[in-house]
Amino acid sequence: MLSSIGSYANGGPDGVAADESSEEAEQAPSVGFIHSDVVRASHTVLVELGADLDGLIAAAGLDRRLFDASSKPVPFTAIGRLIALAADHSRCPHLGLLVGKQTTLASLGLLGVLLRNCASVGKALQALEAHARVRDRGAVVGLGVYNDIVVLSYAPHEPEAEGAALHLERALATLTNILRGLYGPDWAPLGVLLPRSAPRDTVPYTEFFGAPVRFDQEAAALVFPAALLQQPIVGADPALRQRAEDHIRRLEADQPSTLTDKLREYLQTAVTQQRCRVERVARLRLVNRRTLSRHLQAEGTSFRRLANEAQFRVAKQLLIDTSLALGQISAALDFSEPAAFTHAFRRWSGVTPSAWRQANRPEQQ
Repeated sequence: MLSSIGSYANGGPDGVAADESSEEAEQAPSVGFIHSDVVRASHTVLVELGADLDGLIAAAGLDRRLFDASSKPVPFTAIGRLIALAADHSRCPHLGLLVGKQTTLASLGLLGVLLRNCASVGKALQALEAHARVRDRGAVVGLGVYNDIVVLSYAPHEPEAEGAALHLERALATLTNILRGLYGPDWAPLGVLLPRSAPRDTVPYTEFFGAPVRFDQEAAALVFPAALLQQPIVGADPALRQRAEDHIRRLEADQPSTLTDKLREYLQTAVTQQRCRVERVARLRLVNRRTLSRHLQAEGTSFRRLANEAQFRVAKQLLIDTSLALGQISAALDFSEPAAFTHAFRRWSGVTPSAWRQANRPEQQ
């Protein structure tokens, strides 16, 4: 992804009341789950497309009652499977984009209240990175600043799962709506990066994002000028922000994370950015390498195992959803050479990357 960023580097919300009932109505998801609003957004789009909703729900293994007013979190992978099945049946390869467009800043509950009342866009995005898990524990939001360019990324915990590419475009559409809610309805990024092959019709993407969309990328991200981070949010209420954040922290406390969970989240965003090093992670957690290894051992794992797991998952997603050459995937995952990547992939899966891609890649729409 860093290579894609390089080319870019050269170149008033309404008030919302955060009452006590908001906290009661929301339930933070556990790892691998996502807020049910995504289910209802999918329902809206599928109804508009005239899809066989009951058949798709059954095929995806979902409970029909989830499409009612329930706020119970749902499995991230099940929603991906539903969107993938629906995209195939409706012959709508940009279905993830349509679903993501349904979610706006105003529909994010307490998280939306927090973001709308931060002092600046930068503070809001930092809060989003820190607290997105209150609505989505199937992926992690990453915020990176590279000189004068910002990269706002979205990385699923299971990038190789069915429908992951559609989940990614769904999330980028939602992130775009969030930024438009913070900055203004006409906001557009410098560019959009999507780790999927380009569909035959790319017009829906460029029309919605209002910017060049680069397919076959290493990661999913929005790219925009760092100057946006300093933009004040008109009408922000510090007291309301603090109140919403306190509520969110209580919700997060109900779903605590182990060190293993936290490292998995970090590695999903770090694996394609050449930051997948045990020394770096130890520094970030303010411990030495030996202490980090001891804590992970107590949880039945190791840094090497978690890093390999992250690399394997991203490798499978890039092999399935993109047309990237093996050398490009090898470089993205920070292998010294393609042969080293092939050797590691064979160790993980029992087959070569080329054989795995041939056996698992679906037909392009």
